Amino acid sequence: MENNNNLIRAPLEMFTAEDVEPKEIKWLWYPYIPFGKVTAIQGDSGDGKSTFALNLAALLTRGGTLPFTEESHEPMKVIYLNAEDDADDTVVPRFMKANGVRSHLIFISESEKRLNFSDERIREAIESTGAKACILDPVAAYLGSDVSMNLANEVRPRYESLIEVGRDTGCAIIPIAHMNKAEGQSVKYRMNGSVDMTAAPRSVLTIGRPPGCEDPDHRVMAHSKCNLAPLGPSILFSLSDGVVEFIDTIDITADQLVKALGSGKVGETKQAVASRELLDILSKGPKSQREIMARMSELGISQRTCELAKAKLPIKTYRIGNMSYWTLADRPDGNDATM
Repeated sequence: MENNNNLIRAPLEMFTAEDVEPKEIKWLWYPYIPFGKVTAIQGDSGDGKSTFALNLAALLTRGGTLPFTEESHEPMKVIYLNAEDDADDTVVPRFMKANGVRSHLIFISESEKRLNFSDERIREAIESTGAKACILDPVAAYLGSDVSMNLANEVRPRYESLIEVGRDTGCAIIPIAHMNKAEGQSVKYRMNGSVDMTAAPRSVLTIGRPPGCEDPDHRVMAHSKCNLAPLGPSILFSLSDGVVEFIDTIDITADQLVKALGSGKVGETKQAVASRELLDILSKGPKSQREIMARMSELGISQRTCELAKAKLPIKTYRIGNMSYWTLADRPDGNDATM
């Protein structure tokens, strides 16, 4: 049956680019999660996407610096909607284990009526609490029972409601999605449902087990889509006893993560690359810190990652004038005036 709304003629209204006030994108976690937009997190069942999201919520409620970024946030309120786990015996205990601030994690009661993306209670909760992030887990439960996930003409209108809420409130909207079983497909076709499930979000993060890795707790967060910034580096983390520990950035793409499951080798972390490069550079003799950092920059390695790698290696530092030099501790040609 044709929707009656399609029969209502709206008056023509036009405006030019001069009428638009440009705005800068604000970020919850650059370049992964923007404020005021929808960011989807997808992954296979059992790979830790819900645990990752709850630990992210805990981190946001505590405030501080997000992993591998210099940007810091004040503690913020997070709305958390979970249709699969109970708050009292699962969600809150896990949140407490992740050191979240309980007063900052907000639930919306669904005892009277189940929520869906177009439910006005989501907007009301964000506006009344000032929440800066809203997590909905999983997408399938919050699209609504009257919507088929495989039909774009049904998915998009429901998603548009959520997009509008994010835009109007500035809240980061973060739905959690399951991946389908189409192994070998590009990551953009792996989210369960119609293509609009991937097309509607402005950013998509993919959680998976690093291929060939023998540690059962290790996972990778790969940035598989972003319309607002360059893709961020993939991040290796662990899920020991339900608590996320961020380890390092890692050289693996989202496509490699979902295509190579069960085969190949885990990508090399940036810290491992830095360690190897430091040993190679300094095996030839002392080098100035300026030279070393220039080389690391060429490799896309931050100073922080380089310093972390240095701390685990037998490297000492000395100064000549205003210049700082690094040398292997067992080399006889380094100055003894270490720092």
